[in-house]
Amino acid sequence: MNILFVHQNFPGQFKHLAPALLRAGHAVTALVPSTNSPSEWNGIKLIPYALDRGNTIGAHPWIVDFESKVIRGEACLRLALSLRAQGYVPDIILAHPGWGESLFLKEVWPQAKLKLYCEFFYRTSGTDVGFDPEFYSSDPADGGRVALKNANVLLQFQNADSGLSPTHWQASTFPEFIRDKITVIHDGIDTDLISPNATAEFVLNTGQKFTRQDEVITFVARALEPYRGFHTFMRALPKLLKARATAQVIITGKEGISYGAEPTGSKSWKALFCDEVLPQLTPQQKERVHFSGHIEYAQFLSLLQVSRVHVYLTYPFVLSWSLLEAMSAGCSIVASNTEPLREVIKSEETGRLFNFFDSVALADSVIELLENAGIRAQMGKAARDFVVQSYDLTRVCLPKQIKWLFD
Repeated sequence: MNILFVHQNFPGQFKHLAPALLRAGHAVTALVPSTNSPSEWNGIKLIPYALDRGNTIGAHPWIVDFESKVIRGEACLRLALSLRAQGYVPDIILAHPGWGESLFLKEVWPQAKLKLYCEFFYRTSGTDVGFDPEFYSSDPADGGRVALKNANVLLQFQNADSGLSPTHWQASTFPEFIRDKITVIHDGIDTDLISPNATAEFVLNTGQKFTRQDEVITFVARALEPYRGFHTFMRALPKLLKARATAQVIITGKEGISYGAEPTGSKSWKALFCDEVLPQLTPQQKERVHFSGHIEYAQFLSLLQVSRVHVYLTYPFVLSWSLLEAMSAGCSIVASNTEPLREVIKSEETGRLFNFFDSVALADSVIELLENAGIRAQMGKAARDFVVQSYDLTRVCLPKQIKWLFD
């Protein structure tokens, strides 16, 4: 069959599914932005689309986001018309709707099945918006802004045949008429690759080396921002480092934002919370806090394998692969008691949950686990067993995704 993937950051969530379909003998193609498009990826043909205009100067600020999606959608529409003229007709289009590229593709290929990756539907309460009182917006008009963020997805589901969501909670954020079309299957975790390794080593760019013999505490986020609890984690460090005189804290993530808003002023979130917390530490304690920045995937896996306790926090938002990867590596987990984490962290079984805003409880939970190797080992094994059973890539998730695709 002809299968067309559409994703602004292809392969994104399709990094396992697309190659599996190619190996099965299907003709797999992807539409990608022209700004980052080699001719192929893992044997999959990449067809670039180019934008011929930018956003309207002076447009209403609530409209800018939607206009960006329409601009991308139009670019993909024009490319699709050209492909159709050349004889290309997909049987299935699998798209992440978040950036608007697939808005108009059914106008070109009405007979193709359109299947959408349902990552998140914005709401004014019960999810990320308004969750954190420290950065709460009191603007009563926020509801209008949030509603327009969903316009793109609502329009696409007028023509979509079905949806795919990685967690039950993320699926539950969508309106009922969309939710009825959604099947919940996670992207999958390669548990054969990501497994415990007693001889693992992690090396910082300074040359400092860490092994399983070191008391390593890890925190990983795409960006060091409040959405992923960076502020709560940093505020736990004074108590944590005082209680554990040899603990080494390794913080991985870029300086900037991925999901939330920029802070007011010229400083990044990382700089703001470092300015708040680091003066509370002694010189010796500061030497035990390491910022690795962005690291390559092989380094990331080594980091998880040397971790003694892995900390993960999030607003009620999308679930990071990194949490399930840490569980697959056998880490003992301390995580915020927020959705969708409760789907994978069963408190005192596959990890330990704490109140997202309670940095003291975070520090206490980590300290208790560091003091008890038996509980750590038990939780780490239970975490890995759970991921192997429920989220394994080749034996659980991929077969389910492929079946869903052709249903």
